[in-house]
Amino acid sequence: MTLKEYLKSKVFLVQVFVALTILFVLGYLFMHWLTFTTDHGNEITVPNLSKLNEEQVEEKLDDLNLDYVLLDSVDYNPGYPKHTVVEQDPMPGARVKKNRKVYIKINSSGFTMVRIPNLIEKTYRQAVPTLKSLGLEEGEITYKPYIGKDMVMEMHCNGKKLNPGDKIFKSSKIDLVLGDGNVGYEEQIDSLSTTTPNGQ
Repeated sequence: MTLKEYLKSKVFLVQVFVALTILFVLGYLFMHWLTFTTDHGNEITVPNLSKLNEEQVEEKLDDLNLDYVLLDSVDYNPGYPKHTVVEQDPMPGARVKKNRKVYIKINSSGFTMVRIPNLIEKTYRQAVPTLKSLGLEEGEITYKPYIGKDMVMEMHCNGKKLNPGDKIFKSSKIDLVLGDGNVGYEEQIDSLSTTTPNGQ
């Protein structure tokens, strides 16, 4: 029997069918084994842990066969209760496998304190970025006569005058008193000319 005749024979066709059937069965079994070992289809939806304290987080995740890792505490956020979850990873609604770790960050117990920098004689443009870099907020801006326009003359918080080095809570609003630039050189000369060497 020639090769051409063999390839057209019933025996060859049966062998090809058997080989394909074996490959199909092996592929089917392999996919089922893979699904079983990876626990496919048995994923867990990550719950929303926002504003839960650590004890509540542990209880909630234990019920779902999930674990958690506390990364650190973040600066106090008044929108969240103290010592509760502010951030989590994976996010709520994500699908994860059993025993997956959820990473959380906890709200600190209160505002941290920062020292007021020396902004006197600094320009407004210099002062505001400095305040923001320390976690402070820009408050009310007022002006009073001074030769240096938009230069910081005083700093206040809740009506109290601040001195460089004073400690205040982070996120506090700092009111700035700026020079209006309306006091000119001639006015200063006039003021000096009315003063005697003895100060009289």
